[in-house]
Amino acid sequence: MTVSSEFIDFLLENLAPLGPVYARRMFGGAGLYCDGLMFALIADDTVYLKADDKTSQDFMSEGLKPFTYHGKSKPITMSYWRVPERLFDDQDEFVAWADVALRVAKSGLKPKRTTAAKKKAKAKSKPKPRDVKKPMPKKKASVKSRSVAKTQRNAKVKR
Repeated sequence: MTVSSEFIDFLLENLAPLGPVYARRMFGGAGLYCDGLMFALIADDTVYLKADDKTSQDFMSEGLKPFTYHGKSKPITMSYWRVPERLFDDQDEFVAWADVALRVAKSGLKPKRTTAAKKKAKAKSKPKPRDVKKPMPKKKASVKSRSVAKTQRNAKVKR
């Protein structure tokens, strides 16, 4: 998987109407980000846009396939779908598809929990105290037994 700098520059220029879009290289490919969210994947100079169950139908109707890579034991399919080639000739439509992908990426975010919600969840996860018998306090050793124990420790150290 390789991605040319020229192709990334082409994409960034065409997707500028979305807002501050930037690329990050990873695993031989690259990801396209906006607002800190990855909404597109680039592999072998091919663009894949983020999709969900609903929007993936648009890609399927165009005869396109999702991004797949080879895992350790089987192929892994991701929720990024190949962009129709015709979009590279129509910037407005390309930006519209990318905007949908960005909204899908945003909708996949889990809402942040408030401090109160975190405390409540933490309280629920703590085990409740049980009535447990306290162990009997240990009796203090006599002076004679303490001196014997000290002698035994000293003997081990000298060996």
